[in-house]
Amino acid sequence: MFSRVLIANRGEIAVRIQQTLQAMGIATVAVYADPDISAPHVAMANAAYPLHGDSAKDTYLNVGELLEVARESGAEAVHPGYGFLSESPAFARACAAAGLVFIGPTPDSMEALGDKVRSKEIAALAGVPTVPSSAVLDGVGADAQGFVEQWGFPLLVKAAAGGGGRGMRLVDGPDQLAQALESASREAQAAFGDGRVFLERYLQHPRHIEFQILADGRGHVIHLLERECSIQRRHQKLIEETPSPAMSPDLRRRMGEAAVALAKAAGYVNAGTAEFLLDPDTEEFYFLEVNARLQVEHPVTEAILGMDIVAWQARIAAGEALDIAQEDVRSLGHAIECRIYAEDPYSGFLPSTGRLLRWRPPTGPGLRLDSGVDEGYDVSSHYDALLAKLVAWGPDREASLKRMEGALRRFPVLGLVTNVPFLRRVVTHSGFTTGAYNTAFLDDNPDLLQAPQITEKDEVARSLGAWATANRTSTAARSPSLAPVDDGSPWRQAGPRRLP
Repeated sequence: MFSRVLIANRGEIAVRIQQTLQAMGIATVAVYADPDISAPHVAMANAAYPLHGDSAKDTYLNVGELLEVARESGAEAVHPGYGFLSESPAFARACAAAGLVFIGPTPDSMEALGDKVRSKEIAALAGVPTVPSSAVLDGVGADAQGFVEQWGFPLLVKAAAGGGGRGMRLVDGPDQLAQALESASREAQAAFGDGRVFLERYLQHPRHIEFQILADGRGHVIHLLERECSIQRRHQKLIEETPSPAMSPDLRRRMGEAAVALAKAAGYVNAGTAEFLLDPDTEEFYFLEVNARLQVEHPVTEAILGMDIVAWQARIAAGEALDIAQEDVRSLGHAIECRIYAEDPYSGFLPSTGRLLRWRPPTGPGLRLDSGVDEGYDVSSHYDALLAKLVAWGPDREASLKRMEGALRRFPVLGLVTNVPFLRRVVTHSGFTTGAYNTAFLDDNPDLLQAPQITEKDEVARSLGAWATANRTSTAARSPSLAPVDDGSPWRQAGPRRLP
């Protein structure tokens, strides 16, 4: 096993990886951009090195700097987390050339499965049904007529490389196609350095189901059951749960076998996720893509299985064999995850920045929080708006939903706008609690995207809370004095002060 590992990432995933590695007795090395100098992942590490600058390109995507830190720190391996360089075959090869173990899939399997077009070809060869799609197009002026004539509209323009909703456009008619191809290609080039796009048949109102896989490189591949990821905004996931309310035992078996067959066909190693679109009425499913990395939502799987996926990533990378058989994978209870973002759902999910004046996550039985921030942290506009992931476990779906609703209700945040109140509205919505939802959930329930009416009482309470927090900060900055200070605060040790 490794003695020291570089975490080539930031935020909550860097903290989460360090928690496991340090528990395994492995020293961790953190890196940080200038805005992250006071971030929790930096304070937690056994050693931390600056990546001077604030843009992702100059810092967390700077392969030369990362490899230099690894050399200087004495790291033997690199864990890329998710995002940034986690699905970069070039980075994995650069690590190998520098004598470092890349904790993740091989470069060849990343290239094969990270490219959506090639991955569909592999899936077809493995007998896994795929969504009809075109060959790779060149973006502007691409000839898509043949595909359009066969499948019609609506359709999707998708980036051949990358994911996360970037380089994706929904096209409802022929007058939108040329512009969609151009803008999707341009966004894909900026995000992934690869402007190739293709067309895909648009399945209206499917469910988004994914299967976690583990492979040890010795031919042993298993899946760790499914996750439901249908609650999305702009094709990006917001809420995940497992087990999926849409799954029957037979469907779970068939989809799990398809995920394993796909991984074996690609010679996959380490942790990954096979994603599918499901027609809940017919139980027909179609392969969508493979995320050749650790997924954001992996904690819900850990919650129902009682296992540590990051630990298995490290063990497989160190050469250990999987000692888990498929029949040993049994779930216990139900888990749901909500992604806590610094964004305003009622203004088109516009990112929010500022200082976290109050950040008091809920605690209690069955709750887990993976967080990359703490009180007083400055949330900048330079990186992803994800602050934390809140996971609630219960013996059944109803219990886990009740725990999640209560936890979101007890999650005060001041200083910037977050989606916590919005998430609470979603998990208590009848369309969600019944389990009969799909990827069009927010489109079908536009009332959820309308800001709720604020009563005068609510406004007074919110204003007093914000005022008290700001006043506490300014009072703490003063020199201490034994004399009582009457600064107008309604909060007093001797009891409440009557407001004028």
